[in-house]
Amino acid sequence: MGQILRVIAEDEQIKMAVITAPDMVEEARKIHDLSPTACAALGRLMLGASLLGNALKGEKDSLTLRLNGGGPIGNVIAVSDSSGNVRGYADEPQADLPTRADGKLDVGGLVGRDGTLTVSRDLGLREPYIGSVELVSGEVAEDLTAYLVESEQIPSACGLGVLVGTDRHILAAGGFLVQLLPGAPDELIQKIEDNLFLMDQLTTILHEDGAEEVIRQVLKGFKPEILSREEVFWRCPCSRERVSDALRSTGEETLRELAAEGKETEVCCQFCKKEYRFSPEDLTEMAEAL
Repeated sequence: MGQILRVIAEDEQIKMAVITAPDMVEEARKIHDLSPTACAALGRLMLGASLLGNALKGEKDSLTLRLNGGGPIGNVIAVSDSSGNVRGYADEPQADLPTRADGKLDVGGLVGRDGTLTVSRDLGLREPYIGSVELVSGEVAEDLTAYLVESEQIPSACGLGVLVGTDRHILAAGGFLVQLLPGAPDELIQKIEDNLFLMDQLTTILHEDGAEEVIRQVLKGFKPEILSREEVFWRCPCSRERVSDALRSTGEETLRELAAEGKETEVCCQFCKKEYRFSPEDLTEMAEAL
């Protein structure tokens, strides 16, 4: 479980969302047996997806973030529903790199910097809204900020962090997204930038003091007001019915070929690793229904 806090300040010219969700990232770590650096990469992307997904309007809306920087981890994908519940996976979950010279996990090196961050919003229309931006650093938060500024032209600042213990368990995970609304004066931008420069390390704040201290430091001098607190979870909506629909979409001929092999067909969900088994009889029945 995690929590998202939504905040306004300065006569509603500043809006902010803060997430703290170590359990959510820990669930991903256990499901995918993530290396420490891969856990930080996927965890940050999930946290960012949750913050953006939670802002969607429609109950059935969803948002997908895809990182592809050409690094050892391959593609990193996170999907959020409109409540901020997320799931995610990485192509190479055990990929890892030595820590950087400053002792921090080398997320940018693992993700790579030669590629894109793609944002896809499924709003129930015929086609999803898709935008992308070239990667700035592969560190996720900077890339997400670049997307919001370049593609959506919203003055934004984002911070995301995952603190992995020596036993690989997640000690802290969270982040923030602060944005200025249209018409906000330029001096607000400078003041927030000064606050961000002076604030303590994000994961340290989350681990020792919690989400409200993040708000206090980022919006120092602005009298922030917390509007809501919402719980968010790791959640995968896969089901036998959904997998059956996917198998049917392969067509009658493919289903009959699989059934003719005379053995069970196993389908594994990329996100939660749950396995679904279909007997030759199941596949024949699907084919006949088509």
